[in-house]
Amino acid sequence: MRHLEERPAQDPFVAFHINKGLVRKYMNSLLIGELSPEQPSFEPTKNKELTEEFRALQATVERMGLMKANPVFFLLYLLHILLLDVAAWLTLWLFGTSFLPFLLCAVLLGTVQAQAGWLQHDFGHLSVFSTSTWNHLLHHFVIGHLKGAPASWWNHLHFQHHAKPNCFRKDPDINMHPFFFALGKILSVELGKQKRKHMPYNHQHRYFFLIGPPALLPLYFQWYIFYFVIQRKKWVDLAWMISFYVRIFLTYVPLLGLKGFLGLFFTVRFLESNWFVWVTQMNHIPMHIDYDRNVDWVSTQLQATCNVHKSAFNDWFSGHLNFQIEHHLFPTMPRHNYHKVAPLVQSLCAKHGIEYQSKPLFSAFADIVHSLRESGQLWLDAYLHQ
Repeated sequence: MRHLEERPAQDPFVAFHINKGLVRKYMNSLLIGELSPEQPSFEPTKNKELTEEFRALQATVERMGLMKANPVFFLLYLLHILLLDVAAWLTLWLFGTSFLPFLLCAVLLGTVQAQAGWLQHDFGHLSVFSTSTWNHLLHHFVIGHLKGAPASWWNHLHFQHHAKPNCFRKDPDINMHPFFFALGKILSVELGKQKRKHMPYNHQHRYFFLIGPPALLPLYFQWYIFYFVIQRKKWVDLAWMISFYVRIFLTYVPLLGLKGFLGLFFTVRFLESNWFVWVTQMNHIPMHIDYDRNVDWVSTQLQATCNVHKSAFNDWFSGHLNFQIEHHLFPTMPRHNYHKVAPLVQSLCAKHGIEYQSKPLFSAFADIVHSLRESGQLWLDAYLHQ
């Protein structure tokens, strides 16, 4: 008798946790039986060879030390955020509250919020400290006190995304289908055949500029996060969030007054929203989007992600999420090591005939719009003719 080799939860469970002993403890409880010798150990929809070679790659990465963080990198990263935060306030204090200092302050604060967003992502993925406790504590500080958002809300959504990226009804990041956008070739054609029209999807590549990047944070996330923590009674998260709003209120109301403060706050959220949406969608929206077809975990990650070329600016601007392929395959890996594992991932993809996409930054932005135009046209053709 032999164990089932391809347990559905094994690969993501190992990928999402830094304590492998804990993984083994809980994985053992999921073992439900044995296989007889004549039974296949892999489901036919899953690529056994790719999965086994990826597991070997995981072991190689561990031996190379690529799962260990450089604390100086993350300390300097946090310091540069805090310095920008101070510079934003000094801009108004030294130069007054006229239009240009106000705008510069908003840009600096927008940068703080975007960069703190990438840093909280590091702590949320347990990729900075060797223990979960310290990662969770700093995650609360960065996302709660520096950004005013709840860690539990991020965890709830983001790990669903990582488990099943671009899988409709399982990845919350594509929940805008079908109410606002028609996403992916398969789902868009299906929507057209069903004669469903929540929006004029053939124009979605145009209205994306109105309801996508500018609106997501100030018109939706800003309000929904409070509903989330209150409805789920996440009082620790709420306390961290309140500390952010008290701090920013006491910092800027004396300089700007209440109306000026509200204007600054929503200008910052507007700038941050544009930054966040373009970066987070460039790696996924142009890729394969479909229902969950029960393929292996590695194939699920590879078909849903693409990269943006490495450069000092691209790395900083995207929080190293330009290495989205490596991030999805090794979600607990410290981001400063993505470029080191990338050649190994490219070799794995080449061996198995899997396209490894990497593109310039502005081409990645343009591909969001192109994919929306294409899926909108596919919807229209199916809606009118099928």
